[in-house]
Amino acid sequence: MIRLFCGFDPREAAAYHVFAQSVIERSTVPVALIPLHLGMLSGFDGRRDGSNDFGFSRYLIPSLCQFSGWAIFCDGDMLCREDLAELWKLRDERFAIQVVKHEYKTKHPYKYTGTPMVSSNVDYPRKNQSSVMLWFCGHPANAVLTREFVTDSGASFLHRFEWLKEEQIGGLPIKWNHLVREYPLEPAAIAHFTLGVPGFPHYRDDDYAQEWAQTYLRAVNLMGENPLSVTRRALEDSDNG
Repeated sequence: MIRLFCGFDPREAAAYHVFAQSVIERSTVPVALIPLHLGMLSGFDGRRDGSNDFGFSRYLIPSLCQFSGWAIFCDGDMLCREDLAELWKLRDERFAIQVVKHEYKTKHPYKYTGTPMVSSNVDYPRKNQSSVMLWFCGHPANAVLTREFVTDSGASFLHRFEWLKEEQIGGLPIKWNHLVREYPLEPAAIAHFTLGVPGFPHYRDDDYAQEWAQTYLRAVNLMGENPLSVTRRALEDSDNG
């Protein structure tokens, strides 16, 4: 069984459910999908840098798994387009984590354009590498990631994987974290709407937007309605609530 932890932010609840639907529809093996919701992590300050709710909690995954076995982490603003069993097959015990090793400069200075969530989109080393992680929770190098350690560590330390040596960080094919708008259209196993999901008007014509919207409609059983208007309304309701 695949343990899949997914970032959950109440301001983008619809996005989480789209991702979950897309995983369920394509998986050929059992998947335990676990939302990283701060309400489930009593006392943990997961938004201390002003980012989304799962900016820090993703680094609790080895601890939540009792430092044993394997797990996958994905941001909530994604669309799974291939069987996660294929990603699971890439596990390699030489590495503490495996990630798509993005090296890029963003073309877009802001995220969530046109919404109350708008924020700056700065470049930094290993940007977006932590948005999909194949965790070897039992790797000795990850034993340091206790709740106390993660609580006391800064965002740059964690997002740059500075508790690890370079040779402990493995790579993944880029299709497992395709950055929509940042990269040209390519066949994606996981499409990552890192700047904003298509339910927001500014992003409704992005690559994979129609596929995302149709997945949303299947998730809420609203087939026959206009997908992008429905998803936009759902995200607005989520943000207001």
